[in-house]
Amino acid sequence: MKFFIVALALVALVAAQEEEGDKYTTKYDKIDLDDILKSDRLFKNYYACLLDDGPCTPEGSYLKRILPEALETNCAKCSDKQRDDGVRAIKYMAENRAEEWKVLKAKFDPENVYVEKYLADAEKEGIKL
Repeated sequence: MKFFIVALALVALVAAQEEEGDKYTTKYDKIDLDDILKSDRLFKNYYACLLDDGPCTPEGSYLKRILPEALETNCAKCSDKQRDDGVRAIKYMAENRAEEWKVLKAKFDPENVYVEKYLADAEKEGIKL
């Protein structure tokens, strides 16, 4: 799985992780992704955090901090679970929260570097970026 999918999943707060050695910690892996994606209240809180438009939870703050590194390194420090959850989150956002997805892509990939780089991988997962 390529990084762009995983990184943007991190944007959906699938696995906001702390660094520990060569991998992001799995400390936040028990967060219920479906609860965040399907709850307008939770999603909007995390979304506002990522856009610097609202307060952040500890995992939201950390996510904002590590996202640039994750994008640059093809999510080299992500676990398999984080990658799998990332695919689910990106697919959900692309299909159900298109406007928010567009805004997040513009903020974290303004020149479409990662979209272009990982487009084929996304398509293999059935995701239209």
